[in-house]
Amino acid sequence: MTTITSKPEITSKPEITSKPELSVLQIWNMCFGFLGIQIGFALQNANVSRIFQTLGASIEDLPILWVAAPVTGLLVQPIIGYMSDRTWNGLGRRRPFFLVGALLASFSLFFMPNSPGLWIAAGTLWIMDASINIAMEPFRAFVGDMLPERQRTTGFAMQSFFISVGAVLASAAPWMMTNWLDVANTAPPGQIPDSVHYSFYIGGAALLVAVLWTVVSTKEYSPEQLEAFGGPEETAARATSTGARSGDQYRRAGFVWLTVGLAFSWFITERALDKELYILGIGIALFGVVQLIANQLQKRRLTDNGFYHIVDDLFHMPKTMKQLAVVQFFSWFAFFAFWIYTTPAVTDYHYGSRDPSSALYNEGANWVGILMAAYNVFAALAAFSIPLLARYTNRRIAHMVSLMLGGLGLFSFLVIKDPNYLILSMVGVGIAWASVVSVPYSILASALPAKKMGVYMGIFNFFIVIPQILAASVLGFLLKVLFDGEPIYALVLGGTSMLLGAAAVLMVDEKTIRYDSPATAVEKPARQNLGTG
Repeated sequence: MTTITSKPEITSKPEITSKPELSVLQIWNMCFGFLGIQIGFALQNANVSRIFQTLGASIEDLPILWVAAPVTGLLVQPIIGYMSDRTWNGLGRRRPFFLVGALLASFSLFFMPNSPGLWIAAGTLWIMDASINIAMEPFRAFVGDMLPERQRTTGFAMQSFFISVGAVLASAAPWMMTNWLDVANTAPPGQIPDSVHYSFYIGGAALLVAVLWTVVSTKEYSPEQLEAFGGPEETAARATSTGARSGDQYRRAGFVWLTVGLAFSWFITERALDKELYILGIGIALFGVVQLIANQLQKRRLTDNGFYHIVDDLFHMPKTMKQLAVVQFFSWFAFFAFWIYTTPAVTDYHYGSRDPSSALYNEGANWVGILMAAYNVFAALAAFSIPLLARYTNRRIAHMVSLMLGGLGLFSFLVIKDPNYLILSMVGVGIAWASVVSVPYSILASALPAKKMGVYMGIFNFFIVIPQILAASVLGFLLKVLFDGEPIYALVLGGTSMLLGAAAVLMVDEKTIRYDSPATAVEKPARQNLGTG
C-alpha cells in the first residue's frame, strides 16, 4: 500500500497555536472505531483455539500456532506507526490505515470459520492479527494528534470503555447465538459450529461499520496545524534525542545479544527443558541480529529507511517512555498470566477437577467465562471513574491505585475458596484493565514529539508483546519447578507482577496537568480550522 505522500502545498499559516478542546460527542466519534476493532480482537482471542482444535490441532500445538499473534504485533505496529507519521493524503494521516486495516480484518473474520484446514486457519490468523494491528495502532496516535493534553486521559479512557464493551459482546457472542437465537453450538467432527460462523460474520460487519463511523465523522489536523500546535503545552515534558547510537555500540551489543540467545537455546537443548523456552532464546538472538543489521546499514550510510529509523528510535526513547515501559512490562505479564491460567486455576483449585471431560471441570470453565465478562463490565464502568481520580490527584496516582487493586484481585484467587465470590476479585482486575489500556498512553502522549507519535506508539507495543512472549515461555516452567505444577500460583505470580508495576509507576516522570487553572484554558477555534474532512 502506498501511503507516503508529499505534504500539501501551504496556502496560509494556521491561525491557531493550541489544540481546541473537543466535545464529548467528538471524542466518542473518534474512539468509536475501537469498539469494532476490539470486537474482532476478542472474537479472535475467544474462538481461534476452538477453531484450531476443531481442525485437528492438539493442545500442545496451540502455543506454536498462537505465537503468530504477538510476533505480528511486534512487527506490524512500529512499521504502521512509522508510515502513518509520514502519510498525508485526501483521507488524512491516520484514517487511511483505519480503513485499510478494517477492510482486511473484516475479510479475515468472514473467512476464518470457513478455513478448510488447520494450516490455512493458522495463516488466516496471521493475516487477521496483522490487519487488526494495522487499524488499531494509529488509533493510539490519533488521540495524541487530536486532543489537547487536558483531554487525553478522557480520550484514552473512552477507548478503554469501547475495549471493554467490545470484549463483553464478542466473548459472549457464541453463547448468545446459542441461547437467545437457538443457533447450533455443535457440529460434526472437523466442522465449525454455526454459532461461531455467525458470530464472526456479525463481528466482521460490526468492525467495518464502527471504523467507517470514525473515518466519516472525524476530521484530522494537517501536518502544518500539528506543527503549529507544538507550543509549550505540547513540548514542556518532552525529552530530546541524545544523539545517534554509534556503529560500534550496535555491533558490540548485537554480538552480545546474539551470543546469549544462542547459548540459552543450546542450554535448553542440552538439559531437555520445555520447548516453549526456545521462544525466549530465539527472541534474544533475533534482537542481536537486528542490531547487527543496523550496524551494517550505518556503516554503509544506508540510514534513510524505515528499519533503521525504528531501531534508532527504540534506542532513543524519551525518558518517560522508558519508565512507562517498565510499568507496562509488569502489568501485561500479570494479565497474560491471568488470561492463560485462570481456567486451569479455577477448575483445579476451586472445583477440584483437572479432567476436561468431567462435569465439574466444565462447570468451572463456564464460570470462568462469566468472570471474564465480569471484569470487562467493571472495566467499562471504571473507564469513567479513572479520569475523575486523575483529575483530583494525577495520572500516576490513578494508575498506581488501579494496579494495586488489580494485584490484590489476582492474589484473592488464592484466598477465596467459594468460586461465586470470585466476582469480587474481578472488580480489582477490571479497574486495573481499564487503567492499563488508557492511562499509560495518556502519560506517554505528553512525552512524545508530534512528528513521531505513531512510531513511538508502535514501539511502545513492544512492552506489551515481550511480556506476552515471556509469559508463554517461562510461566509453565516456573510452575513446574517452583509450585509443583499448581496453576493457581500463576495468578499469584501475576498479582506480584502487577504490584511491582504499581511500585514502578512512582518512578515515572509525568507532566503535571492543572485541570482547574484558567491559565490552561484552550482557545476553541471554528471547525473549519481542522484539516481534511
